[in-house]
Amino acid sequence: MTISVGDRLPKATLVKVTADGPDQVDTETYFAGRKVALFAVPGAFTPTCSAKHLPGFVTQKEAFAEKGVDEVACTSVNDAFVLDAWSKQNDAAGVTMLADGNGDFARALGLEMDGSKFGLGTRSQRYSMLVEDGIVTQLHVEQPGEFKVSSAEHLLGEI
Repeated sequence: MTISVGDRLPKATLVKVTADGPDQVDTETYFAGRKVALFAVPGAFTPTCSAKHLPGFVTQKEAFAEKGVDEVACTSVNDAFVLDAWSKQNDAAGVTMLADGNGDFARALGLEMDGSKFGLGTRSQRYSMLVEDGIVTQLHVEQPGEFKVSSAEHLLGEI
């Protein structure tokens, strides 16, 4: 079943790289009591993700803060070190990278996709969502091959 507006995010463990190394992030704790703009990309260093999706959220992070969003976060079915390198290459300081290395979070959301015909295996669909205190209040899932409704600009316009 795919997550919907009004649903609570599923419990999952994601990973982010900190100055002290990899740190496990429990979704229940991470999203509790905060407003988070979360977006997912099929893969770090892939064309649309690198040229459009991540840069949009990087340039709009101040606009999100002005709308009361506490944090902007990105998730992908990549390991935390790949997401950290991708963040550094794209000057994405201020966007928290949350690795879903095994795709457990994407699967729990019902937003996984089969990218095996491109050699990617199971990945996350491209989406953006607004999460308030663990509850999904906005959800924008892209159709395969598109980049429209999951953009930072679109999510901002819906808040």
